[in-house]
Amino acid sequence: MRNKLPLDDFKMDKTAFSVSSIDAESDEIQFWLSKPPAERLLGVEIMRQMLYGYDPSTARLQRIFETAELL
Repeated sequence: MRNKLPLDDFKMDKTAFSVSSIDAESDEIQFWLSKPPAERLLGVEIMRQMLYGYDPSTARLQRIFETAELL
């Protein structure tokens, strides 16, 4: 069973991008400051998944099994 991820609920409109600088008076900073901490963390996690991706098969520790000869 696959875990549900925050990014699964969102689709990105790649045609609606703009690049700008963020200063102390920006609307974006005021927007995030108005959100509760849990919602801010969710926003950070969504951006992390968009940048780095998420592969559930690599999210676990790798198991290694070795056999040794008795002397």
